[in-house]
Formats: sequence, C-alpha cells, structure tokens
Amino acid sequence: MYDTEEEQVEALKRWWKENAIAIIVGLVMGLVVILGWNYWQDHKKEQATQASAMYEQLLKALDDDKKDTVDKLAERMHEQFTGSEYAAFSSLFQAKLKTRQGDFAAAKQILKAVAAESSKHLSNIAKIRLVRLMLATGEYEQGLQIINDIDAKAAAAYSANYDELVGDLYVALDRLDEARTSYQNALRAGLQSPLLRLKIDDLTAQEKLETQE
Repeated sequence: MYDTEEEQVEALKRWWKENAIAIIVGLVMGLVVILGWNYWQDHKKEQATQASAMYEQLLKALDDDKKDTVDKLAERMHEQFTGSEYAAFSSLFQAKLKTRQGDFAAAKQILKAVAAESSKHLSNIAKIRLVRLMLATGEYEQGLQIINDIDAKAAAAYSANYDELVGDLYVALDRLDEARTSYQNALRAGLQSPLLRLKIDDLTAQEKLETQE
C-alpha cells in the first residue's frame, strides 16, 4: 500500500522502467506472429489457386493430346508445388501418358517418385500402377518385392488390390497354387470383381485340364 498518490506514481514509474522492454518485445513478437500467420495463410491460398489453374491447363492439354505440353506442365507443377496433391496427380497423368507412348522406363521413374513423396492414398495408387506396369514388362519378381516391402497398415485400404496383383504376378511366374491363394485373399478382403472370379475359374479350368492330361 502507498501513503500518497506521489508514491503510487513513483512505484508505477519504477515498474514501467523495469518491465517496459519486456512488454514492448512481447507486443512486437505477438504482432509479428499474427502478421506472419496471415501472410502464410494468404500465401497458401495463392499457391493453391496457382496450382489449380496449372492443373486445369494440364487436363486440357491431356484432352487435346498435347503430349509435350503435358510433360512441361507436369514438370513445372512438380518443381513449384512439390508435395501437393496437384503435383502428385499431374505426375500420375504424366506417367500414364509415358506408358501410352511406350516409354516405360520414364513412367516407372515418375511412379516411384509419386509413391515416395505423396500421401498414403496417392502413394498406394502409384505403387499399384507401378506394379501393373512391371507385370506388363515382365518384371514379376521386382513387382512382388515392391508389394512385400509395403507397410501393411499404410496399405490396409488397398490390401485386396495388392492381393489380386500378387495373384497376377504368380500366374505369370506359373506359381498357380500361390496365385489362387492370393486371389482368394482378395475376395476375402472385399474385392468383388467379375474379373477376379474369372481369374479363379481360369485357374481351376487349367488345373482340370492338366489333370486330364
């Protein structure tokens, strides 16, 4: 308690002298954080707008079959917006185009990059397409190795797709018993596909034919 108003004023002056710098620094830091956050949010919105516009250009180029333009836009997207879903989807389209052109090596490299850099969802899509491409180019053991190295938890939503792929690879390797097991695993995992059932029926018919011989 202070006896006089003058003592209160003097005490306030002393307190301000002792704490002024800390208070000013705190206010400035708070203002910097607020301004920085607002700038970052605005920057993210601007980046998203630019990425969306470039992605639309890529889709149009794809529709118009402008292969060189698709390549250039996909590469720019990857350079400017690495890690974004726009960049990942653009790379998937680029890989698809490379596959159509017969440039399987380039398509595989693109898919490997997407698989390594993207979210779980897009990473699994890229891996599935990569293994399908390996199946088409006769790299059966390599395809099996990619699937064996996949984290089961991260790929849980795609387990049936992977099981079917494993079955396809085993068929290509003439390991029919293992192929049937993989196909049945895919069925149990919920993949209700007429094509999958046809694959199982084909295996059964093939085995019956071999038994008769």
